[in-house]
Amino acid sequence: MINDDDDNEQEFQRHRAAIDDLDREVLRALNERAAHAQAIGKLKGKSAAYRPEREAQVLRTLRDANPGPLPGDAVAGIFRQVMSACLALERRLRIAYLGPAGTFSHGAVGRHFGEFVDAEPCASIDEVFRAAESGQTDYAVVPVENSTEGAVGRTLDLMCQTELTIVGEVRLRIQQNLLSKSTSLDSVRKVYSHAQSLSQCVLWLARHLPAVPRIAVASNAEAARLASTEPGAAAIAGETAAAIYALEILAAHVEDDPNNTTRFWVLGRHAVARSGNDETSLVMSAQNRPGAVHALLEPLAKHGVSMNRLESRPARTGLWEYLFFVDLEGHREDAPVASALAELGARAPFLKLLGSYPAAQY
Repeated sequence: MINDDDDNEQEFQRHRAAIDDLDREVLRALNERAAHAQAIGKLKGKSAAYRPEREAQVLRTLRDANPGPLPGDAVAGIFRQVMSACLALERRLRIAYLGPAGTFSHGAVGRHFGEFVDAEPCASIDEVFRAAESGQTDYAVVPVENSTEGAVGRTLDLMCQTELTIVGEVRLRIQQNLLSKSTSLDSVRKVYSHAQSLSQCVLWLARHLPAVPRIAVASNAEAARLASTEPGAAAIAGETAAAIYALEILAAHVEDDPNNTTRFWVLGRHAVARSGNDETSLVMSAQNRPGAVHALLEPLAKHGVSMNRLESRPARTGLWEYLFFVDLEGHREDAPVASALAELGARAPFLKLLGSYPAAQY
């Protein structure tokens, strides 16, 4: 009589042996890849080690070639770490971000560059810019806009002044959680978080903690730190902050919009070549007369260039004067975009190209 348990055990061991063999083959291939990366690094000499367009092309090719069962995002995430580790053999990058550790900006650094970088926390967005401008760090990651709360004004204002250029973007799904040392909602006496995060959770807080004071602080990570030191305090922050500050997740997914997403720009000191799926960002002013904005947008329609975003900000040069931040589909070297930009430059009193860069991959 055949024993089903014996058959199952044999099949189990067969699969495990196959996995062991594949792991050794993956390890061999990873080190072979790393050796090629090291050789390329030597050939580059002193040129930029990090090539955003090349990494974007690699990730897009792998996603398109992926037969499953691993989902595309998982494949992209795995190979992001592989590329990060290989680049670190050549030179470990330093990345400035809005800290402290555990913020969503910190998460955006890991998502875009992988874990094999030196992430440098800064106390403000201004300090993030200064770190990259001065060469203290190689790149900076700054928040630009949130799908619920809109643009991050300070980032846009500083982009008008900086010599840094946009070399990439990150779109990070924001999952807010209520964190605390307390064990139940009934024991929560105050809630800390960044002002934007509190705004993203208004309905949940009104329903579950209607009488509890909400206190805005500099970052979600700072909120988590405070919650870890004060009895009865809670914080709205991400899972990373919970792990760093040893807090329990009293409630997960407390954001009001399940699609809540924040977009970040990656800033550097060099231009980026075409990747095949790019965006171009610029800022411009319009003359103070009827139809001026329409006249500026006309070259885009004329040359068939799609506009993904138009955001106005006070120009700070005079009452009721505005700057317009625009995101376009395509790279500045693409013929339609180049022609549209040339016409815009002739029409706009002020025009600054902020960068052409690969669109977010995942």
